[in-house]
Amino acid sequence: MPEKRTFVCITCPVGCEIEALVEGDELLEIEGNSCRRGIDFVKEELTDPKRMLASTVQVRGGKLPLVPVRSSAPLPKPLLLDVAERLRDVVIEAPVEMHQVVIHDVLGTGVDIITARPLSEA
Repeated sequence: MPEKRTFVCITCPVGCEIEALVEGDELLEIEGNSCRRGIDFVKEELTDPKRMLASTVQVRGGKLPLVPVRSSAPLPKPLLLDVAERLRDVVIEAPVEMHQVVIHDVLGTGVDIITARPLSEA
């Protein structure tokens, strides 16, 4: 049975509020999107939602105790908490370079976790 769902598109700063008529993971009707990306966003949300992940990891011997990290590409939304939990146990050594790979192919997703800034030694 079709249901009406509301989505807020996150593909650009406009943040269109999109009303969609969906049945299961099939998009039947859509309104409120100001560009084609809104349609693609809703279709992905229905079948395989993904998000970028931003967090921090511990640094041993660094000028600061933590360095920001992010995913190199969007991760499957259901895995975000598992990846965040995995990051709690990560400790890297200073110095840290920008875009240094912290975890390669995290949880078999094909996505790397990389540093978001350099960090010098203490």
